[in-house]
Amino acid sequence: MEALQLSVREGVLVMEISNPPVNALSQPVRAALMAALARLGADESLRGGVIAGARGTFIAGADIKEFGKPPEAPFLPDVFAAIEACPKPVVAALHGAALGGGLELALACDVRIAEAGTVLGLPEVTLGVIPGAGGTQRLPRLVGVSAALRLIGTAERIGAGAAHRLGVVDEVVEVDVVGAAVAHLPAKRRVSALPVPPEAPEAVAKAEVAALKAGKGRPAVVAAIAAVKDAAALPFAEGLARERAPFLALRASPEAAALRHMFFAEREAMRLPAALRATPRAIETVAVIGAGTMGSGIAQAALEEGFAVILYDQNADLLTKAGERLCAALAERAAAGKITPALATKLRLSLATGWAEIAPADLVIEAVFEDLAVKQEVFRQLDAHAKPGAVLATNTSYLDIDTIAAATSRPQDVLGLHFFSPANVMKLLEVVPGSASAPDLAAAGMEFGKRLKKLPVLCGNAFGFIGNRIYNAYRTQCEFMLEDGAWPEEVDAALEAFGFAMGPFAVADLSGLDIAWRMRAAQAARRDPRTRYVPVLDELCAQGRFGRKSGAGYYTYAAGKRSAGSDATVRGIIAAASAARGVSRHPLAPEDIQRRALAAMVNEAALLLADGVAQRASDIDVVLVQGYGFPRHVGGPVYWARMQDRAALERGIDIIAAAAGFGFRRGSLDLLLTESAP
Repeated sequence: MEALQLSVREGVLVMEISNPPVNALSQPVRAALMAALARLGADESLRGGVIAGARGTFIAGADIKEFGKPPEAPFLPDVFAAIEACPKPVVAALHGAALGGGLELALACDVRIAEAGTVLGLPEVTLGVIPGAGGTQRLPRLVGVSAALRLIGTAERIGAGAAHRLGVVDEVVEVDVVGAAVAHLPAKRRVSALPVPPEAPEAVAKAEVAALKAGKGRPAVVAAIAAVKDAAALPFAEGLARERAPFLALRASPEAAALRHMFFAEREAMRLPAALRATPRAIETVAVIGAGTMGSGIAQAALEEGFAVILYDQNADLLTKAGERLCAALAERAAAGKITPALATKLRLSLATGWAEIAPADLVIEAVFEDLAVKQEVFRQLDAHAKPGAVLATNTSYLDIDTIAAATSRPQDVLGLHFFSPANVMKLLEVVPGSASAPDLAAAGMEFGKRLKKLPVLCGNAFGFIGNRIYNAYRTQCEFMLEDGAWPEEVDAALEAFGFAMGPFAVADLSGLDIAWRMRAAQAARRDPRTRYVPVLDELCAQGRFGRKSGAGYYTYAAGKRSAGSDATVRGIIAAASAARGVSRHPLAPEDIQRRALAAMVNEAALLLADGVAQRASDIDVVLVQGYGFPRHVGGPVYWARMQDRAALERGIDIIAAAAGFGFRRGSLDLLLTESAP
């Protein structure tokens, strides 16, 4: 099929891009557009042109697969210059998505007409680059510098209505956007010739600060801000040249390569292996068991995507309050334009205190206390009251899916769906079939995750699945470093300097130390006494230091603010643990802390692949970036490992093996480093 389908309607050349799945602006599309624009300019029977997209979308961006390859003409700036140079008007008929290069193309057109429901944005900074074909120069001429800084610097996506109010879109129609474009062909209007609207310096400065904060000061955000500000200070041609240079430099940077890896890894993660591909069970009504923080978050995520939700809890007071919070949260989301008002005003939420009330649910998600006996009792009730064929899902973080499923007479219907807190915000969802799960269950879990607009990742049924198993190895190594000579704030600072959102001890305080304490107590009888074990967390909890919620953990929290470092109590507990083990404490440099923590992650990733818990190496990167704060611009622990010297990696694993001692299991780097990328 041709990359560009041409037709003539009422003297207008309709150029419909046909490059599935998202109509990316690959080289054949660019070449076809150049030829079509030449025809439009030369054919006296044509009065104008319309550029549209086939199969439900306009253009979702440039072809990212081309970024790591030698460039091929024509380039996007050439195509957009040809649109502006065409003597006849060209209209962009937008529908579905107009993102990245797709929106840049639309900005080069004389007029933009969007179908209601279209999503627009310039998300290039999330790939480590900036708009490189005029986006930083044309957008400010339509919306002003501060609005352009917000849209480009934060990679915000907006709907057609918001785009119309800003001035990005000239008209919004309900249906037949191509017909509307043909019927309302405008006069020629080059956006590049428009002046940038004047603004108060304070508004621009505020937008710049917000963009830097949202983008964590990454190089692409800094370059995008400079390019947008150039639009107000320089003639268009000069600004365009100034935009292109940093775009090309950033595109070749290691950071952009890592971000491209994550882009493709996330899409690959949602693909099931051939053996598990099946028609998923239909899910329209979801029951959530437990009205606590996790259960309420899952319920909100489902309500926001239009599911009918039954929220169950035996505690009527807790249930009522959870229902009130959900109503308020959805009303707030609707007011902010994040969901449609109908989802908030016609809330499909039922509150239930009786097990029989969950019977209509197609999917039941247990979100109760992380205790095997408690979860098994819940599943006995689900077995008795859920309708035949309903998917019975557990939100367990660590426990064995098969052991939970054994509490029912229908283990074929039991699945792990591990959400991350807050469940209405975090995108990651680990989908964990048990050994008895029916063939269509994994497909049902993956499809449900996609409908929630999450990133579902298939995991094998093993302790901690992918994320918690790696995080457990990482946290354990960090605890070893406490005994060896580091203080909590030194470990946290070193790992935050590497790029983690938070260090492990700050994370532990935030989530609550008592959760890990109870888990360790439950495992104590099975722990081999020869295995190295750090008792610091246990001692903190024994003194009532459970983290932020109790006002003290590894750090103290006066008036909600974290202390700069660990206090005398914490240091005394750590020093006593070192002495009890006979360790002579010595300072650890930040690079040593980073090397040991990352080696622990890499070694466990190799074991996960060998054990079949992760179906592909890139899935590990997706889980750690999306769920555990691993820096996205580094590409995840596996990608990071592949960028390192092999001998240095092996030395790092030697160090953590010596630190762990008895029971350490070494992973083979061969599988981790040689597995082909998706």
